[in-house]
Amino acid sequence: MNTLVVLAAILFILMTLIGGKKGVRSFLALFFNFGVLIITIIFMNDPNLNPIYLTLLACVAISGINLFYINEVNSTTKTAFISTIITTIILLLFILLLTNKSMIQGFGEEEIEELGMFSLYIGVDFVKIGASVIIMSTIGAITDAAIAISSPMREIYYHNPTLSRKELFASGLSIGRDILGTSANTLFFAFFGSYLALFIWFKDLSYSMGEIVNSKIFSAEMITILIAGISVTLVIPITAWITAIFSVKNR
Repeated sequence: MNTLVVLAAILFILMTLIGGKKGVRSFLALFFNFGVLIITIIFMNDPNLNPIYLTLLACVAISGINLFYINEVNSTTKTAFISTIITTIILLLFILLLTNKSMIQGFGEEEIEELGMFSLYIGVDFVKIGASVIIMSTIGAITDAAIAISSPMREIYYHNPTLSRKELFASGLSIGRDILGTSANTLFFAFFGSYLALFIWFKDLSYSMGEIVNSKIFSAEMITILIAGISVTLVIPITAWITAIFSVKNR
């Protein structure tokens, strides 16, 4: 507990010194987002509530906190917010279908021993829960990519107000190509690095490479990584197009 407090204090001091008021808001946003996640998880335990709707509401709240609370309400954050929501809805439909077809919902056979004492008949739809987990794992990356495209596009248009919608859209795609590689690699190592212990577990179980690839746990994590990359890639043209439309329209 003392270690957590010390690390949180160091993070707060650094974010305050470097980021100023925006750094303080960013630090507080971490707790706000955590509160949204906890509330969403509590409501997901109610069999009468649809996890997909809860996920959409949570994504709207998290996007609003990350964009409007940290960066304030302006044309840049508005277009980034719209792009985030559109991308999230598209991904939810795709992920729901993918989760159902790939059969990665629920628990893997490796977890049966630990869960043997508990009842698995808890009355929730694990297909929808699985889809919700994947989209909640990628919402931060979607929001980050959206603001990373929208902000420089607004700056470009501010200095070059004679640009056409097509030219501004092309500029947004050019910016997106520059951040796509680093964003995809960041997501890959963030997810993959956090699950290094999974490979140690597979080694202890003497799994072959084929058994690892076909394991439900491994498949679920790899699908999450791949969908995170797809989400970052998809949000780039969506944000570029929406920002170009709003910028030229307001001219």
